[in-house]
Amino acid sequence: MKQIRKLFFAAVAIVFANASFAQKENTVMVGGAAMYPTKNIVENAVNSKDHTTLVAAVKAAGLVETLQSAGPFTVFAPTNSAFNMLPAGTVEDLLKPENKQALTGVLTYHVVAGSWSSAEIAKMIKDGNGKAEVKTVAGGKLWIMMEGKKIAIKDESGNTAYVTIKDVNQSNGVIHVIDHVLLPKM
Repeated sequence: MKQIRKLFFAAVAIVFANASFAQKENTVMVGGAAMYPTKNIVENAVNSKDHTTLVAAVKAAGLVETLQSAGPFTVFAPTNSAFNMLPAGTVEDLLKPENKQALTGVLTYHVVAGSWSSAEIAKMIKDGNGKAEVKTVAGGKLWIMMEGKKIAIKDESGNTAYVTIKDVNQSNGVIHVIDHVLLPKM
């Protein structure tokens, strides 16, 4: 009986160790924090030190509940340094309550419906003969192409952002970290 009990506990320990290893294996590090595929976009983003501006903007725009919903969403998530490249005062102005509509428009311009992995994006690009045109949740357009092995995203204003971290899977979609803020035609 003692031997059966020992075997049982050993088997349970192995199962939990493997589950823990598998969980760690599926995470992606973003902004110094592990992004867990079992958490939603907001639950993960709040832990990234590279996305504090984005998180503050999502809160100011009232989009937290939306980005915690079932989705699925693909989010092209600009880093703090991407926001810092905007003209001085731009972020501060967008965060003002009277500019909530404009802020919401900019943020939802970074979101597309569906959960698109980098492999699916690459297929869309190939199927589009080198360029995929996608519609954002804001109603604008983005053009996605490959530049070497990098995924490049061109916005309506003519700016190009590059995916720096791809396939950050979430329970309600996927995040692709980008190095520039995407702007709709103003």
